[in-house]
Amino acid sequence: MASHHLMMTRPCFLVIDNQYPGSISARKLVIETAQLNVISAYSAHEALELFTRFPDVDGIVLDTEIAGISCRKLIEKLREIRSDIPVVTVSPSGQDKCNGEQYHISSYDPQALLDQLRHIAGHKVRQAIKENESSSQ
Repeated sequence: MASHHLMMTRPCFLVIDNQYPGSISARKLVIETAQLNVISAYSAHEALELFTRFPDVDGIVLDTEIAGISCRKLIEKLREIRSDIPVVTVSPSGQDKCNGEQYHISSYDPQALLDQLRHIAGHKVRQAIKENESSSQ
């Protein structure tokens, strides 16, 4: 019964996306509709600033075509802030890998993205339950 409170916090992901003037990110909508929280960044600079302020997010979703920096370089900088952060990259082709991400998904497969984020969040929840059980023995 003691581990029940661990499930109440909704997972939160930092989503680094290109900004389209006047429109909200479709990716953000898809993720939030699935009851996952999103912190949005629309540039590498903003992503690093937000990740410095909120390093406890469950993972990062990164558009491989983020303006102004190579996605590989951005992943390196994010990992300097927190080395164990799970990174999921998305690209239109599903092929453009950054090197350094754990997972890579096509932009056109929102269900695969959600499945991956739930897997990441579920792993964190399972880990917390395991730590909670071992500390209470």
